[in-house]
Amino acid sequence: MSARAWLIPAFAMAVLTAAPADAAERRCLTKEQQSAAITNGKAVRLSVAVRAVKRRGEVVRARLCEGGKGLVYMLTVLSRDGKVVRVTVDATSGSVLTGS
Repeated sequence: MSARAWLIPAFAMAVLTAAPADAAERRCLTKEQQSAAITNGKAVRLSVAVRAVKRRGEVVRARLCEGGKGLVYMLTVLSRDGKVVRVTVDATSGSVLTGS
């Protein structure tokens, strides 16, 4: 196999398995843990977080994670101009913390 032939699959695997920088700082909850956090009042429903970023665009991915100061929703938003924006929403209050 030539060097070029194995380089493409290796690059594709690296891209698919690479964790985003923000995920290294946070531990995201499983579906069961998310449900329990919402049921116990530790987090607002995802719909509240989505409404908080509605004006920024369409949410294409959402995760509930443990941040440095508690639970946060990490949302990936496709903005109206086609750019991908990452927004962090406080899961306790539903308020936007950061957005790039």
